[in-house]
Amino acid sequence: MIELKNANQLNRMRNAGRIVGETLALMRELAKPGVTTLELDRMAEEYIRAQGAIPAFKGYNGFPATLCTSINEQVVHGIPGLRCLNTGDIISIDCGAVIDGFFGDAAVTLPIGEVDQDLQKLLRVTEESLMLGIAQAKVGNRLYDVSYAVQSHVEANGFSVVRDYVGHGIGRAMHEDPQIPNFGKPGRGPRLEVGMALAIEPMVNMGTYEVQTLKDHWTVVTKDNRASAHFEHTVAITENGLEILTRC
Repeated sequence: MIELKNANQLNRMRNAGRIVGETLALMRELAKPGVTTLELDRMAEEYIRAQGAIPAFKGYNGFPATLCTSINEQVVHGIPGLRCLNTGDIISIDCGAVIDGFFGDAAVTLPIGEVDQDLQKLLRVTEESLMLGIAQAKVGNRLYDVSYAVQSHVEANGFSVVRDYVGHGIGRAMHEDPQIPNFGKPGRGPRLEVGMALAIEPMVNMGTYEVQTLKDHWTVVTKDNRASAHFEHTVAITENGLEILTRC
């Protein structure tokens, strides 16, 4: 688990987070009907490298791309390709970058053109659950206070949280301890302390929380083929309070 021991390390995490946030902001502008996920991936890689950083996902455990692009019923780890975005789709874009030895990681789910009200609600509730979870990431709280804040908001709105994939610590590696489930009872888990860096990432399904992996061995989809949304930020617990490093 990373512990940000000094201002230099925190600034390096900030820089990695900034690049990820700016890349996702660019994706907000570019993700339109008719654009392919491969085009988004190429533009994301170009931007990250122009900032002096390296795409963190490309080559990670063999993943072939800069972005994970997951459309509609795809939950996470979708591989960019020649599929065009269509009006009414939603797309989850997960992005990571590494610079000066530190990682940033964030995700956003975007509507493509006009989407129906149920999808609008799914996106709104998922992003709200992220922010509610982040609000619990403060000194003295327990890790599962974050988890409970996410789960309770999601389920109160009639959706389900994915159980098979979770958030994580982050710093000198993309995935570090502790794992951060999006479900659980409050008051459990390790105490949150100054110096922790966390990637909090609710994955929320419109129907069942159950998922399965496609034959490409990467793309995770909902078992009932209903839509899924994914939002994520890298945050740091500092002496001055919580800081979101990947705002976009």
